[in-house]
Amino acid sequence: MVGLVLRMNNFTPYKSMNDISTQEDIQLLVNNFYDKVKQDEVIGYIFNTIIGSDWSHHLPIMYSFWGTVLLNHEAYKGNVMGKHLALDKKIPLEQAHYDRWVQIWEETVDSLFTGNVANTAKEKARLMIQLIAVKVNLARDGKSII
Repeated sequence: MVGLVLRMNNFTPYKSMNDISTQEDIQLLVNNFYDKVKQDEVIGYIFNTIIGSDWSHHLPIMYSFWGTVLLNHEAYKGNVMGKHLALDKKIPLEQAHYDRWVQIWEETVDSLFTGNVANTAKEKARLMIQLIAVKVNLARDGKSII
């Protein structure tokens, strides 16, 4: 079904949005999110510095991570905290970075999906970012991160 939505004083056609339900939906979400991140003035440089121009390794990891988190695919076997602790040692992470990441994530989710899993994607992202920020700050202070 095609309808009209008012965006920035322009009428833009859109397709009726569905909830996140497949691995293809996860890939669409992750790809759109990182396309925005790469261009972002606040956090783009972090990803572009660490990942560079070849995202062929990072994107499948993110598909696996979000498929596990949102669709219970249980495919992700990585260490989220370890990666972000190592990242913080190379490029110190600030609250503005976390806030912008969440903002872009939520805008991307909202632009593509609607429903319970889409809402869960936003909630889990906020919780994950809060946990990463706390653990990064604890590690900087030499305190336990377990």
